[in-house]
Amino acid sequence: MDYTNLATNIIKDVGGKENINDVWHCATRLRFKLSDESKADTNHIESLNGVITVVKSAGQYQIVIGNTVGDVFDTLSDQLNLNSKSKKKTEEKKEKINPINSLMSFVSAVFTPFLGALAGAGILKGLLTLATTMNWLSANSGAYKLWYAASDSIFYFLPLFLAFTAAQRLKVNKFVAVSLAGAMIYPNLATAATKGVTLGFFGLPVIPVTYTASVFPILLIVWGLSYLEPLLDRIFPESVRNVLTPLVILIVMLPLSMVVIGPVGSSISQILATLLSVMYNFSPMIAGAILGALHQTIVIFGVHWALITLMINNVANQGYDQWLPIICGAVLSQAGAALGVFLKTKNSKMKTLAGSAFITGLFGITEPAIYGVTLKLKRPFYCAMIASGIGGAVIGAAQVHASTFTFPSLLAIPTYLGKGFVSEIIGLLISFFGAVVLTYIFGVKNDDSQKEENVEKDKDIIVDQPVQGNLISLSEVHDPVFSSEAMGKGIAIEPTNGNLVSPVNGKISAVFPTGHAIGITSEEGTELLLHIGIDTVKLQGKFFKTLVEQGQKVVTGESLIKFDLESIKKEGYDSTVMMIVTNSNNYDFIETKLENSKQEFPLVITKKKNLNGKEINNNVTIPLNG
Repeated sequence: MDYTNLATNIIKDVGGKENINDVWHCATRLRFKLSDESKADTNHIESLNGVITVVKSAGQYQIVIGNTVGDVFDTLSDQLNLNSKSKKKTEEKKEKINPINSLMSFVSAVFTPFLGALAGAGILKGLLTLATTMNWLSANSGAYKLWYAASDSIFYFLPLFLAFTAAQRLKVNKFVAVSLAGAMIYPNLATAATKGVTLGFFGLPVIPVTYTASVFPILLIVWGLSYLEPLLDRIFPESVRNVLTPLVILIVMLPLSMVVIGPVGSSISQILATLLSVMYNFSPMIAGAILGALHQTIVIFGVHWALITLMINNVANQGYDQWLPIICGAVLSQAGAALGVFLKTKNSKMKTLAGSAFITGLFGITEPAIYGVTLKLKRPFYCAMIASGIGGAVIGAAQVHASTFTFPSLLAIPTYLGKGFVSEIIGLLISFFGAVVLTYIFGVKNDDSQKEENVEKDKDIIVDQPVQGNLISLSEVHDPVFSSEAMGKGIAIEPTNGNLVSPVNGKISAVFPTGHAIGITSEEGTELLLHIGIDTVKLQGKFFKTLVEQGQKVVTGESLIKFDLESIKKEGYDSTVMMIVTNSNNYDFIETKLENSKQEFPLVITKKKNLNGKEINNNVTIPLNG
């Protein structure tokens, strides 16, 4: 995949650099915060090679890429120069902000950068639990202690990670934010909190709270920092600002954090954990059924980040989370539905897509399955919802807990060891195989699965004339590159007007900056080069106006290039238009008949294709009307 070209097109299609307030990515999506979403060309973005779909949710313009999103984001970052502070906060404040959308964007942005490390650590912790349970490894061994430290450190020091990413998001000093977070989990203070020792600050009590592995306290602190730092920057002269601003922040913010903000954040964490527990305890089976059935719908709108925050918070406050085991069933149900489509469909493209989506779904990445397969076909998505709802009810009824946070997937199963583990396995099997069976039986209609594959044996694919004029053989063209058919077989036209149109339904595969030529790939895979004039590249775009962009879908008869025919001739250039089949070698033969240009004498391309084990001839016909 050409990441540079894809990134360039995405930037242009979202309205240009000036329309991008912020951009980050998760496991499969580029997430944009745009000044004006109406400037984004969603249809064109969805047509780009490498883009699965576009989702607008939670105040974000989300472009679903899939597993290569990191590579695309890196290229995009280079082109946008994201390290520069080109976007001023005053500019961002001009847009109308929905508080809920703003909160969702913030939560998504602060967790995204280290979610991979968080998930890896969670899986390692689960594997260690499995190893000790099965007596493969002693908890007193050096190997266990080293690996446990590796698995637990990101959770223990979670405030440090959140401080850095939150400061990056809110555009404040990242190192000052990390210093504040480090002070809150400083060993002496953490030990005092663990022992319940109440410290004092000039007569004010410092409530003993343990902040290791906490989420909300540090987020509130950095949020407060985003107001204090700009205020201090305005007060202090630029010559001393770099020293005095951090100094005052540390003097003021740490006591304020320990006395007020931290305890408030800790209370919020405990309240949220309690509310979720009350909902769950009311009926674990009903809660499991609802979350199991609806979780992947939440993913569609990109608001599942709120649940991730709450689940991490649960682990920190309760030592476990009750929602992760249920969500694992929802994830595997999408993988199962993709497998069901793979087994049932006769459409080769869909079979390939479903197969790869099934594999990624097993490892917790469901967007390719959702957007590329199940939601696209609709019925498989509903089948997955039914299966995961039933599986979620079984898991919820058994009150299975996750001992640590990690992304739900096959690899996360060891983290569910403990009470109800057998029910967890049963629930996951119901979710996965239920989705496979339901999708295979009800999810794929035969006519849908075959409609793109069935090509009528004797049906010709019509390729229209790209410009009005008189037809001539390529051998008559005064350019050996074309007349020798070195570029491929085709035809030539002596144009009578300056409007070059698309001869096929397809996609623009190449746009030349000089405007004298364009490449098109038809829906059937025929690759065409339309070239206006001989040596007209020397005009450097003069007299040519390109009306389409690379990657754009076009229909037959749609204008591609406007050119000033008379001016080109006056400059002394041959204006003959050549239409070349550049992948001529893929076809058995291409026959051109030009006995009478006043009648239809087609260029016929015959290609052998395999259809359900049978060889057929696929004829591509170019009507040559004078």
